Amino acid sequence: MDGCSCCKVCAKQIGELCTENDICDHHKGLFCDFGSPMNRRIGVCTAKEGSPCIFGGMVYRSGESFQNSCKYQCTCLDGGVGCVPLCSIDVRLPSPDCPMPRRVKVPGKCCEEWVCDLPRQQTMVGPALAAYREEATYGPDPSMMRANCLVQTTEWSACSKTCGMGISTRVTNDNRQCRLEKQTRLCLVRPCESQMEESIKKGKKCIRTPRISKPMKFEFSSCTTTKTYRPKFCGVCTDGRCCTPHRTTTLPVEFKCPDGEVMKKKMMFIKSCACHYNCPGENDIFQSMYYKKMLGDMA
Repeated sequence: MDGCSCCKVCAKQIGELCTENDICDHHKGLFCDFGSPMNRRIGVCTAKEGSPCIFGGMVYRSGESFQNSCKYQCTCLDGGVGCVPLCSIDVRLPSPDCPMPRRVKVPGKCCEEWVCDLPRQQTMVGPALAAYREEATYGPDPSMMRANCLVQTTEWSACSKTCGMGISTRVTNDNRQCRLEKQTRLCLVRPCESQMEESIKKGKKCIRTPRISKPMKFEFSSCTTTKTYRPKFCGVCTDGRCCTPHRTTTLPVEFKCPDGEVMKKKMMFIKSCACHYNCPGENDIFQSMYYKKMLGDMA
């Protein structure tokens, strides 16, 4: 919300000009530095005091954005690094004219591209076309054919955060137009302030899928769920393993905001977790082995 709390706006980033209405991105710990108490008209977005980040042998201050490579734009926030992809995320599922897409490195280009390979056996389909795909897909199911549309849906991606509220995505053409669309759902792998190590039983090294003892309400963008829940979370280990969701389900959740607005969001609920050694390194969110796809959820 802007400074007068009447409209939603794009928050100003570090180094950009700001005013009392054009506010800075507080999610990144930024504030509008007017320089002098007498000057309240125009300021510059500045980072609050926070721990710096060490990434790729370089030191970045809290709130500073940097480009780790041609593929990612990253931001340091109080000792942690978060990055977003710069390469295209256009998606096209396998189809009769492109049954075997394959990603290849193109000389002189940063981002990999998808090309179509013909199947080993000769088919009656036309020439191969370029295909773009971000996530692994379920194979075509003849039972899902309806009105000249072969319904296909990817698995949900891993949660964007290892603790606290995050986002999970998938791609599907399960709609009236049979068009590809990206769907999102909220996800909460575990609360950030939890002390699960204390719940590990004597002689054990992990607590895999604990359920909280008291009902709780979820919070998202200052909004709170209208109902209470007793969700399962992924636990922790003391031997270096990390626990991530393995089987999940998706349910609609209703949030009520301070201004009285009510919104409905899809949210992931954990059925079971798996503990493994494929964990990301310090400040490393790109290790693909950690971002396993979650199974058993087509909802």
